[in-house]
Amino acid sequence: MTDTIFVLNGPNLNLLGTREPRIYGTQTLADMGAMLEQRARGLKLKLDIRQSNHEGVLVDWLNEALAKASAVIINAGAYAHSSIALRDAVAALPVPVIEVHLTNIYAREGFRRQSLLGQVARGSIIGLGPLGYLLALDAAAHLCKGAGAAQGKSQIQ
Repeated sequence: MTDTIFVLNGPNLNLLGTREPRIYGTQTLADMGAMLEQRARGLKLKLDIRQSNHEGVLVDWLNEALAKASAVIINAGAYAHSSIALRDAVAALPVPVIEVHLTNIYAREGFRRQSLLGQVARGSIIGLGPLGYLLALDAAAHLCKGAGAAQGKSQIQ
């Protein structure tokens, strides 16, 4: 197993900092990446941070995580609510997958209130802005070091 955690970001997250700052804040994706890299160094982990606006590319990266990642943090953006392909790719992973949303999807439009990825992810961190990424990294580090990492999914229902 590797000590690399994939951090995958979906559509329009490349526009953070300028896209609807009253909703998504003013931090850029690069700002969040730097924050995560600093935390990862302290945890003695490597990050592979990526962003794509294309669903198939995200699926390919999730498939790549099978061989190259000890955990995945994913903010699939709008695809979290609509992509069965991403859901299936997450479900296929034996490593912990933690879903992140910057905003509280339950306090937004009705179509955003369901996450297909949340149904199969180990956990979801929603509505805490950039802090959610740090919490996801801490959780991934904890899960990778514990016995639960090999199981991928929680045994508590």
